[in-house]
Amino acid sequence: MTEIAETAAAWNAAELEADRRWLFTLEERARCDLVAALTKAIDRDKSLFVYRREDFDLGSAEPVLRAAFAEMQGGRGVALVRGLPREGLDEKDFELLTWGIGLHFGVGRPQGGQSHYISAVRDAGNTYRSGTGRGYNTNAELDFHTDSADSVVLSCYNKAAAGGMSITTSSVAAYQAMRREHPELVEFLHQPIHFSRQGEQAPDETPSYPHPVFDTVDGKLFSKWNRNRVTSAQKIEGVPQVSKKHWQALEAFDALVRRRDLAHSMWLQPGDLQIINSHVTLHSRTDFTDHDDPAQQRLLFRLWLAPPDGDQLPESWRVLYKSVARGTVRGGIIGQHHDAVRKAYERRQAAALGMRLFD
Repeated sequence: MTEIAETAAAWNAAELEADRRWLFTLEERARCDLVAALTKAIDRDKSLFVYRREDFDLGSAEPVLRAAFAEMQGGRGVALVRGLPREGLDEKDFELLTWGIGLHFGVGRPQGGQSHYISAVRDAGNTYRSGTGRGYNTNAELDFHTDSADSVVLSCYNKAAAGGMSITTSSVAAYQAMRREHPELVEFLHQPIHFSRQGEQAPDETPSYPHPVFDTVDGKLFSKWNRNRVTSAQKIEGVPQVSKKHWQALEAFDALVRRRDLAHSMWLQPGDLQIINSHVTLHSRTDFTDHDDPAQQRLLFRLWLAPPDGDQLPESWRVLYKSVARGTVRGGIIGQHHDAVRKAYERRQAAALGMRLFD
């Protein structure tokens, strides 16, 4: 059995609650610096892709945010920054602030068929459990899953009237529990299964792709899971069907990641910034009931990043990430509109961070 290196990312719920090294707070001066940076940079006629890192001077907020991203990347695998300026900012202001922060910490990755680089996480009345469903634009309870990028940034603008609790689980700790409790099933989690692209594939991509739930590089464990996409893939013509024993392993793992001793719950408040390392952390949320007033309805902004200090990935990750080498722009859902404007942004941002577009 593969030996897994010790890591701070292998936490359980009680340990994450007791050790608050992953929690950061922006003081008043830092918040004022962010407002000043936003005020100076904002131009309603500009596309997000035109902004550059030097347009957003993070001031005294920079070391706090950098420490949080470092904790996400090399520590617990999850971080929460409290105190982003929220009062006096409208939705577009807050979206731009999120984008501006992201410009300092990675290259944004596209998130769907429209090749959009930042998502408004809100109930748009869509259906989660369908062949084209995405959870971010519904009010449904979500399966525990990993997103299709190295790191996930979620900034909270409004919370729901009820529900919408954020939940994270260490995939490393869940794997360790699988080895203890279901040793006869662990090997199945290293075998590829198909994940659906939910109809958002690029012209040169297939409707689904084979990918294991776990793989390793030099003893470091990486995870990929999304039950909804596996279930969808099984309905695609030509996709190999998951065997009964393999399903048993997937069911056992999916049950473990939901267990209260492993899953840590938190309420994201307006002004919170949650940062997640997809390779070692699964996340979910409960269903929610929204406010009647559209101006108060639940809204977060989601940004996917390829960071300059990302890990070497397993070769099996290439089918989704396109590149597995350190320091490369990788991951995301390329979609059907990855045009010259988007590619120019990626080239410019990669150069600013000392990254390469391909390995």
